[in-house]
Amino acid sequence: MTREAIDEFRRFQRDKEVNSQLYSKLTVRGKVQVKSSDIQVGDLIIVEKNQRIPSDMVFLRTSEKAGSCFIRTDQLDGETDWKLKVAVSCTQRLPALGDLFSISAYVYAQKPQMDIHSFEGTFTREDSDPPVHESLSIENTLWASTVVASGTVIGVVIYTGKETRSVMNTSNPKNKVGLLDLELNRLTKALFLALVALSVVMVTLQGFVGPWYRNLFRFLLLFSYIIPISLRVNLDMGKAVYGWMMMKDENIPGTVVRTSTIPEELGRLVYLLTDKTGTLTQNEMVFKRLHLGTVSYGADTMDEIQSHVRDSYSQMQSQAGGNNTGSTPPRKAQSSAPKVRKSVSSRIHEAVKAIVLCHNVTPVYESRAGVTGETEFAEADQDFSDENRTYQASSPDECGNMAREGLRTLVVAKKALTEEQYQDFESRYTQAKLSMHDRSLKVAAVVESLEREMELLCLTGVEDQLQADVRPTLEMLRNAGIKIWMLTGDKLETATCIAKSSHLVSRTQDIHIFRQVTNRGEAHLELNAFRRKHDCALVISGDSLEVCLKYYEHEFVELACQCPAVVCCRCSPTQKAHIVTLLQQHTGRRTCAIGDGGNDVSMIQAADCGIGIEGKEGKQASLAADFSIRQFRHIGRLLMVHGRNSYKRSAALGQFVMHRGLIISTMQAVFSSVFYFASVPLYQGFLMVGYATIYTMFPVFSLVLDQDVKPEMAMLYPELYKDLTKGRSLSFKTFLIWVLISIYQGGILMYGALVLFESEFVHVVAISFTALILTELLMVALTVRTWHWLMVVAEFLSLGCYVSSLAFLNEYFGIGRVSFGAFLDVAFITTVAFLWKVSAITVVSCLPLYVLKYLRRKLSPPSYCKLAS
Repeated sequence: MTREAIDEFRRFQRDKEVNSQLYSKLTVRGKVQVKSSDIQVGDLIIVEKNQRIPSDMVFLRTSEKAGSCFIRTDQLDGETDWKLKVAVSCTQRLPALGDLFSISAYVYAQKPQMDIHSFEGTFTREDSDPPVHESLSIENTLWASTVVASGTVIGVVIYTGKETRSVMNTSNPKNKVGLLDLELNRLTKALFLALVALSVVMVTLQGFVGPWYRNLFRFLLLFSYIIPISLRVNLDMGKAVYGWMMMKDENIPGTVVRTSTIPEELGRLVYLLTDKTGTLTQNEMVFKRLHLGTVSYGADTMDEIQSHVRDSYSQMQSQAGGNNTGSTPPRKAQSSAPKVRKSVSSRIHEAVKAIVLCHNVTPVYESRAGVTGETEFAEADQDFSDENRTYQASSPDECGNMAREGLRTLVVAKKALTEEQYQDFESRYTQAKLSMHDRSLKVAAVVESLEREMELLCLTGVEDQLQADVRPTLEMLRNAGIKIWMLTGDKLETATCIAKSSHLVSRTQDIHIFRQVTNRGEAHLELNAFRRKHDCALVISGDSLEVCLKYYEHEFVELACQCPAVVCCRCSPTQKAHIVTLLQQHTGRRTCAIGDGGNDVSMIQAADCGIGIEGKEGKQASLAADFSIRQFRHIGRLLMVHGRNSYKRSAALGQFVMHRGLIISTMQAVFSSVFYFASVPLYQGFLMVGYATIYTMFPVFSLVLDQDVKPEMAMLYPELYKDLTKGRSLSFKTFLIWVLISIYQGGILMYGALVLFESEFVHVVAISFTALILTELLMVALTVRTWHWLMVVAEFLSLGCYVSSLAFLNEYFGIGRVSFGAFLDVAFITTVAFLWKVSAITVVSCLPLYVLKYLRRKLSPPSYCKLAS
């Protein structure tokens, strides 16, 4: 509670700090400082360079000459490249800042919505003749949580508070609870029922004498140690230790544990859902291929392209000198003239020119030394070059062969327009941009009307290389029995190629490419065709997946789960999350999602265990995830070593804590039944508290350092991980074994103490308690698989504490109240009789278990023993 209260208070302080940041607000009387929490819709706010934008605004003016500025959006969409924003031209043209108050204008904005990549609105200036209407789109907006990267901007606020895009896109993440915790909760419920049953049995055997309900409550209190209260504390401390070990592991540097409650989940995974770009690949695009239909240039022949471009430019300059026409190039008449086969040189020149004009690379010049070039390759983009009104468009297409090599492809084409055609297009385009309903569809239709009868210039191929050690990591995960699903927004061919090259699909396996289906009948036929195939990987597109899930959800998931690998391409972020929830519902197995971009966040939050990679696309995925790593290959060690250890250790720790409570309750039950079912406590309060804390806590907790095999072995034999998914380390079977051990040991300790000490009955407490502590310490030693020096220290420390308390706290070891004079004399503890009787009881309670464990190891050793030997 206190910890959560401190967290809440810190959050409150951070919120207060953000809400009290000062911004300049423009009023008729000049600039006024205003707190960000006091900003209202309609305010004109001035934001300086490197300042965070406080609310969603329409961009009116900037100090930059070009009338545009750059903003950093990494906190909003996780992308690290700067975005270009354009000021409303009507207000940017005004001579001075103060003139904003001399015009009469209004902004119409659509109702608040979640989509950060779209906006529809209009800016209308009424006092001019005729009124000026300007369409507002996403490039005229400045969303809250972004940072101005260049110049000073002035905007009018349109959404504040909960209506801003950034707040609408933050979902309340669900609290993830590990499977191990749920299993332990089930066992604790069983223990509670046992407690009630035992108390009722005791009262019944008493014969319901006198105020029996009072006795029932006394028994409930006496046996309450059956319920392991300290289990949660021990487990939480254990989880903190596992998290610390993960972050300190030198083999996976930069790992961050953001959710400390589920490290054991990493040891139970059956499905791993991974993104492709930036997760399996490096997200670094390298230009590999320029294809001109008849001739193809690779990375090694780029110098030929350079020489061709030089030649064609020198030719053009000589022609231009001869014509003396200045800016109008001689190609003007080409569109009407019959097509002549061009030389390779001129074709290369055309292709390179189109690529150079048509891209999103924007150099930003700073006043300081150095130039930062912020680049992004645009897949579909248009550009109007003024000199001869050539409309250039590049759009992705099925370039099968290149895609099969794993290249991302782009088709470049051009079309020459006459003045009239261009004017007609421009007026329709402006009209479409001003419409308030279905704007994007109308704009797309206008652009589509232009993208006809174009002249193909070239194809380009860009390669995104695999990250280091992706192949061996995927191989290891597959051997560990983890089924890997790749969910990507990429094209089918590229996704298939990466699946092969990364060995997601092994060489011997067939790949079944699920055909495009649009209705129920097609989906039924295609599913039947797929059912006939055995042991083959499935590749399906997002649209077909949607159709299959609509009509045949259960059948499709059942079939897909039998596949060794599944690739879903052209997936939207919500689809990714939907697939995760489907797997959880249908299989009941544990899922893990791994990704690196803002588009993977919903999938990461939906999975039982989310892993984020700090990638080129920013930190959004790694901040939203439960675990954050630097490279994909680190996942191997995270699961095989840390996940496996966390689960096995927590299972051992949990059961041991339960055993510790059961054994003392058994002794109390035996004690009560011997004394005619009297509800009298065997041990005084202090001893009960000391038993669960100072006498046994350190050795029991030192189980979090236990390991069955060395990390190198666990990495070398991922098959060891397979055993864990069956959940055999903690099940009702293992729990019952521990219950039987507890009953056996509790009975032996109590009966032994009563049998051997008829004469000095006063000393029963000291005898039985000493034997109990020794038994617990020996049981820890029996459970440990690999000794750590801290475990030995813990054992001796606890023993030392107990021995010293025997000497100093002797009044607690008498039966009943201290006033009865039943003090424990130190002389008795040091007698030989005390020592041999305690030893005898302890040996009888522990030796059979050691023998059984030894025989079991010899006759049916667990898999890790075979490796260790």
